[in-house]
Amino acid sequence: MPQLQLPIFPAGVTEINSRIAVQKEAGRVFYLHGHLPVFQHEEQDVRSFRMFTSQMIAGGTVKPKEIVKTFGVPMITVKRYVKLYRDHGSKGFYEAKPRHSSASVLKAEVLSKRSTCSMRDGACRKWRRN
Repeated sequence: MPQLQLPIFPAGVTEINSRIAVQKEAGRVFYLHGHLPVFQHEEQDVRSFRMFTSQMIAGGTVKPKEIVKTFGVPMITVKRYVKLYRDHGSKGFYEAKPRHSSASVLKAEVLSKRSTCSMRDGACRKWRRN
């Protein structure tokens, strides 16, 4: 028969549920199971926060609504990062993502069409990309 573990946490912690609590101390965030720390990260390290909370949800240790209630993050954000964890694992939170530029890059063939159009009759009023 399994032994019942009492939810005993040290003073000054915030309970996520009856098994896991969180404590902030000296710029670091500690996740505790009873009195034992199971994970820690810098207070400003959002990637590690997202990774570990997603890992706890995927493992069934906590529920998404408990994370939302404890940390005040939107449910859609929690779901987004749980999906990222399930699809890519821990590395998905730390990989460099490709950056998309908002500026258009004109390729050589587009520039040649545009310059040809500009030379005819002074300017081209309806220039379209093909």
